[in-house]
Amino acid sequence: MADLRIVFMGTPDFAVPTLEALQAAPDMDVVAVYTQPPRQAGRGKRLRHTPVHDAALASSIAVFTPASLKSSEAQAEFAALGADAAVVVAYGLILPGPVLRAPRLGCFNLHGSLLPRWRGAAPIQRAVMAGDAMTGVCVMAMDEGLDTGDEISRAEVPIAEDTTAGDLHDQLAVLGAPLMVAALRGIAAGDLSPLPQPETGITYAKKIDKAEARIDWRLRGEALDCLIRGLSPYPGAWCEWQGDRVKVLLAQPVAASHDAAPGTVLDDKLLVACGSGAMRLLRLQRSGKGVMSAADFLRGNPLQAGDMLL
Repeated sequence: MADLRIVFMGTPDFAVPTLEALQAAPDMDVVAVYTQPPRQAGRGKRLRHTPVHDAALASSIAVFTPASLKSSEAQAEFAALGADAAVVVAYGLILPGPVLRAPRLGCFNLHGSLLPRWRGAAPIQRAVMAGDAMTGVCVMAMDEGLDTGDEISRAEVPIAEDTTAGDLHDQLAVLGAPLMVAALRGIAAGDLSPLPQPETGITYAKKIDKAEARIDWRLRGEALDCLIRGLSPYPGAWCEWQGDRVKVLLAQPVAASHDAAPGTVLDDKLLVACGSGAMRLLRLQRSGKGVMSAADFLRGNPLQAGDMLL
C-alpha cells in the first residue's frame, strides 16, 4: 500500500509534535506544509518564521504561506498537491469548502479540548480558567463550521490544582501527535468511523481579551487561582504596583482571615488579600524583567504589609 500523502497545516509550537510524528511515520509522506506568513517580531522588527515553518525547513519540506485560502488560485495550488489527507493543528486560517473537499480522505483537525466543550480559539486557556477538572485532545473530521465536525478519537487528561495553561499546552501537544497518526491510519484502513459530536455541553473558547488579564482582587481566591494559571505564561494575569505592570504567573489560594481591602499586601512574603481569603504570589514578572520567584522578586521590589496592588 502506498504511503499516505499528507499536507500539514499549522503554525505555533503546539503543532510541531504532530508534524514531527507524521514525518516519523513510515507509512506517511508529508508533501507540503502550510503555515502563517512570516511576521515582524522583536526590537529589530525582523521577519520571523512560525515554529512550524522552521520545523518544515529543517526537514526540507516545501512550505506555503498564503495570507488567505479564499482565492481560486490558492485553492488550485492546494488541490494540485494531490493529498490523501490534510492535517490541521492551530493553523489560524479558515479552510474554505473547496480546500476541505480536495484531499481524498478529507481534512482532520487536532483540537485542544474534549469537544464539544471549548470550541474555538483558546480551548486550553479557557479550560484552566473555568476550573475544569478534565480536558484532552480530539481528532475531528473537519467541516465548514467552527469545530463542529465529527469526532474520530480523543484522549483525556486531568487538570491538576497547580497546572498552568503552559503546562497543559505542552502536555496536550505531545499527547495529540500519536493520536493523529493513529486516527489517519484508522480512517485510511476503514477501521474508524467519525461520530457526530453531542448536541449538549457545547461551550465556546473565545479569544483571550487583554482586559480579562487584569487581576480583580475582589474575586474569591479559587477564581483568581484559575485566572492566573489559565493565563500563564501568556498573556499573563497582571496588576499594578507603583505605576508599573507586574504579571502574576503562579499563586496559591490561602484560607486567611482578614478585614483588609482586596489587593492589600498582608505580610512580607507576598500574601495578598482578595475577595475571599488571600493569594500567596509565587512567580512574578515585572515589565522588562525576567520571570522570578517571589523571594527573588522581593529582593528588588520590597513590598511590605499594607502596600496595595491595583
